[in-house]
Amino acid sequence: MSKKKHHIVIIGGGPGGYEAALAGIQLGAEVTLIERNGVGGSAVLTDVVPSKALIATAEAANSVRHAKELGIRFHQDGKEVDPKVDLDLGAINERLLEIAKEQSEDMLNNLTAHGVRVIAGMGRLDGNHFVIATHADGKEERLEAKTIILAVGAHPRTLDTAKPDGERILTWVDLYNLKELPEHMIVVGSGVTGAEFASAYRGLGSQVTLISSRDTVLPGEDQDAAQLIEEVFLRNGMQVLSKSRAESAVNTGSGVEVTLSDGTVVKGSHCLIAVGSIPNTAGLGLEEAGIELNETGHVVVNKVARTSRANVYGVGDCTNFFPLASVSAMQGRTAVFHTMGDVAMPAELRNVAANVFTNPEIASVGWSQKAIEEGLVDGSIFKVMVDANPRAKIAGIHDGFIKLFCSAGSGTVIGGVVVAPRASELIYPIALAVENRLNVDQVAKTFAVYPSMSASVTEAARALHRPNV
Repeated sequence: MSKKKHHIVIIGGGPGGYEAALAGIQLGAEVTLIERNGVGGSAVLTDVVPSKALIATAEAANSVRHAKELGIRFHQDGKEVDPKVDLDLGAINERLLEIAKEQSEDMLNNLTAHGVRVIAGMGRLDGNHFVIATHADGKEERLEAKTIILAVGAHPRTLDTAKPDGERILTWVDLYNLKELPEHMIVVGSGVTGAEFASAYRGLGSQVTLISSRDTVLPGEDQDAAQLIEEVFLRNGMQVLSKSRAESAVNTGSGVEVTLSDGTVVKGSHCLIAVGSIPNTAGLGLEEAGIELNETGHVVVNKVARTSRANVYGVGDCTNFFPLASVSAMQGRTAVFHTMGDVAMPAELRNVAANVFTNPEIASVGWSQKAIEEGLVDGSIFKVMVDANPRAKIAGIHDGFIKLFCSAGSGTVIGGVVVAPRASELIYPIALAVENRLNVDQVAKTFAVYPSMSASVTEAARALHRPNV
């Protein structure tokens, strides 16, 4: 008689649920995944993939505008002219959504090819070992599971006094329905999402006003990085209203009016509300099943993604961990490895590389400069400005830096910050050093291509060398 397979039921098919499903199959489990909107979840369909495609389009438009700096000339009727970039936002958004759809379909096909059962519908817990799956046609199915993984994601937070209408007052989910480029986009919120879209729409050619309740944009990032990004925003013609809080937003029919707490009224054509997100944990039967939630409704998990119930795990944006697609994917694999008895390495958030897709980008990993300066860790700091890098000069890159942190005693790399185009790629060698506890001499003696942006990483490492005398 064959042994009954370990049945894993996953609610949510974003990066965490997707990776958990593949890991479960790899370890010999039976896997059922329930997803209501499409495999890939909001990360693929309405968030990460389409937003970064929009940002890539803005970067391409900017490259044309600044081509003259590289000696590229444009002519019309035999006369030199400055390039005029015309953008068809309807066509751009159609392309973005098509990319997202294709990615979702590829992920679905990969799951089914590996033997994952995918149910199009919704799931909720019925105790600790059962899940009620409501299919798209309304039919309900009760699934018994040895392990349940919650990967239900989150949705945009809104303001009662600035209700999105899908026309002029928008969340980031609504942006891809726009057919024409906003004349003046007001962005409420200067965190990662707000800063990214403010940067993108300014790059596309919209007038942009960014409303920040804090002293600077991107208050959670490295202070030098945030200050540089704000300087770039201002230089590029963006209006940044610091220490300002939006009290309300009203669609006037022909535009929007955003009223600040001091009574100032900011007028524009559209308003993006980017004030965080809310976990999709309501109505799933979690509290009835004894799953601990925090005050914001996020599922409380430990470093192997386990909840307060031994056989229930939580991954991704619905948890109190770290809302990044890469972290969600890692949590999904870790949860499965743990429940299946494989080697499950507890997650170390300090080793997670994160990126802000502004222009230029900000990437970071490990301990921060603030932590070093406050004495939380004994470290040394060195910063290399990218405008001194020969590859940057060749490409016409002026703004940015590479900052490296190491332990004051051993020289072990403990963190770093990169501000540059494609910082998301440049942070990788620093993240490798942090993860594998390499010291600055090991990084410095690793050959970097000349000329290359990554050579500035080795330059910073060489500068942090401590003579052994």
